[in-house]
Amino acid sequence: MAQGRGSATTRCLALGGLLAVCLLGAADAATHRVDWSFNADSWSRGKSFRAGDVLEFNYDPSVHNVVAVDAGGYYGCGSSGRAYSSGSDRITLGPGTSYFVCSLNGHCGMGMKMAVNAS
Repeated sequence: MAQGRGSATTRCLALGGLLAVCLLGAADAATHRVDWSFNADSWSRGKSFRAGDVLEFNYDPSVHNVVAVDAGGYYGCGSSGRAYSSGSDRITLGPGTSYFVCSLNGHCGMGMKMAVNAS
């Protein structure tokens, strides 16, 4: 019986520790207001991003959108990916490089795209 109680206590402590780590990690996340324009890549250069950070895209949805694409979509200005079009989109970064383009009216080809690397 004593072993059963000890195991339950150990599991509760482990779960509590895991919860604390998750909460502390979420508290470290930053929100970045993206300059979603034809020089978006310039905006992101030199900035540090971490997995869990939030990109906040504010734009006029009648003329722009945000599409999360893969590297091929970024370099080739493709539009296959998750599209956002509210004009006030919040996207949480995962680890690694995330790519975003505006797929409307040839805007990507004019430079309205951005690559962000989150550590």
